[in-house]
Amino acid sequence: MDRRQDFAARTVSVARAPRPVPAVHVAQINFLPLPAGLASADVFEQWPSLADIAEAVASAGTRVSVIQLATRPERVLRNGIDYRFVAVPGAEWTRRLAEVLGEIGPDVLHVHSLGFAADAFALARHLPLLPIVIQDHADRPPRRWRRPWWRRWYGAAAGVAFTAVELAQPFTRAGLFAPRTRLFAIPESSSRFMPGDRARARAETGLHGDPGVLWVGHLNSGKDPLVVLDGVAQAALRLPGLQLWCAFGNAPLLDAVQQRVARDPRLAGRVHLLGKVAHAQVETLLQAADLFVAGSHAESCGYALLEALACGVAPVVTEIPAFRALTGDGRVGRLWPCGDAAALAEALVDVAANRPSPAQVRAHFDATLSFAALGRRWADAYAQLLDDRRRRAG
Repeated sequence: MDRRQDFAARTVSVARAPRPVPAVHVAQINFLPLPAGLASADVFEQWPSLADIAEAVASAGTRVSVIQLATRPERVLRNGIDYRFVAVPGAEWTRRLAEVLGEIGPDVLHVHSLGFAADAFALARHLPLLPIVIQDHADRPPRRWRRPWWRRWYGAAAGVAFTAVELAQPFTRAGLFAPRTRLFAIPESSSRFMPGDRARARAETGLHGDPGVLWVGHLNSGKDPLVVLDGVAQAALRLPGLQLWCAFGNAPLLDAVQQRVARDPRLAGRVHLLGKVAHAQVETLLQAADLFVAGSHAESCGYALLEALACGVAPVVTEIPAFRALTGDGRVGRLWPCGDAAALAEALVDVAANRPSPAQVRAHFDATLSFAALGRRWADAYAQLLDDRRRRAG
């Protein structure tokens, strides 16, 4: 090759070299105002999901700005994320938020909660070229007589994200989403919990049992603790070492639970009602447990299950859409039909004998539910919305 050919070859190579692609810039907005008097320094402790979701998205290389409605303006840079606490005047809030978004210049707007569809619609009228994705946070469809308005407001969304796509069915059956609106399956958040030394955790908490089974959730009808007790009572006939430990907050069924335990010799001395425990203590309890049990009839995500999987605890949970999504359709642990105590008993016996190791459960969490895994899912969702916008513009 002569010198002219060599120069031409190198020139072609340089011309074809890919140019750096700038990171997608996403603005996440939370229309729910901070409580009066709550300082920004405290919001990350009291509203951990504000930072958790933003940091999950940023973990994939996405640039993230967060807009939070507040009583006074402030700007905070935290872990590489730009948080803007915006105080908006009553009648001019839409214009002010549009101005802030104009300053930020995002590629995609990520709105928290389907309950703020009207606010997203109002912003879309100021910024018609900005793709909007709305993330579900245990939202419910509006009442029938209000649906024409909501159908129009949801029309501003290019995409909607649920923990499981099946959770969109109440909205899609009501015709609330436009045909072009994309639906994404992305867990609501992740967890910072980690597996720990089981012997140390048991010594610290006093949790014991073979298996030691942990419940974390309210004692209400939606969580169905009485059916869980029935299933534990049946399983105890074949698992004489089983011990059930219950951490709970609100407890409208506490009296019924106590009576159920007291009158059944299979449960007396086997069920430990811990009441409300600090969040950090929940992590230690999970590190001490062999199994995690839940009887929920519905969940938008299931934070307690997320935390159990993060700690490497094998789940025995109801077969609802959110739990199917988090467990990979039962690839770790077992799913059982809501309200079926006999099926729960079989699942407890089966998983106690054949439970995955903490390392296997944590590997599932890392691959599908970790901050990095959620970041990749969000990056893909944003890319699809931007591709849709480019195709429409073309």
